[in-house]
Amino acid sequence: MRIHIATDHAGLDFSQHLISHLGAAGHDVIDHGPTSYEPLDDYPAFCISAAEAVVADQAAGVEALGVVFGGSGNGEQIAANKVSGARAALVWNLSTAELAREHNNANVISIGARQHTIDEATAFIDAFIATPFTGEERHQRRIDQLAEYEATGTIAGTVLSR
Repeated sequence: MRIHIATDHAGLDFSQHLISHLGAAGHDVIDHGPTSYEPLDDYPAFCISAAEAVVADQAAGVEALGVVFGGSGNGEQIAANKVSGARAALVWNLSTAELAREHNNANVISIGARQHTIDEATAFIDAFIATPFTGEERHQRRIDQLAEYEATGTIAGTVLSR
């Protein structure tokens, strides 16, 4: 599987571990940056690049997922979710990693590098990658509603106020 990763300065050391770990597991790892420590770097471009690559790969039939991380993981998740077709979930334990895939068919996860040890975060990522989407109708229906809103600004049968 192709795994796209991105971080900010807070997760740079973790990204090096992750590239090695995922590569050793047989994954094709694409690093979207940064490649050097810059304490004032801006994570949105890195995370958006990774999310765009995941969406493009999936549209082309390539099995791909993404991992973005930073100090808390919050901003990185927000950035990834700005990409049409990205479904980024903030993960903080094994259960949320598995549920992100099982129920939401998340294609990107975000992790707070300052919130977890490298071993914990690695376990979350491994669980995320290994867990399939259930494909249950109720979950797919909700994902389809989100995609519809993303594309049109409305959800059929629903009135949304702005």
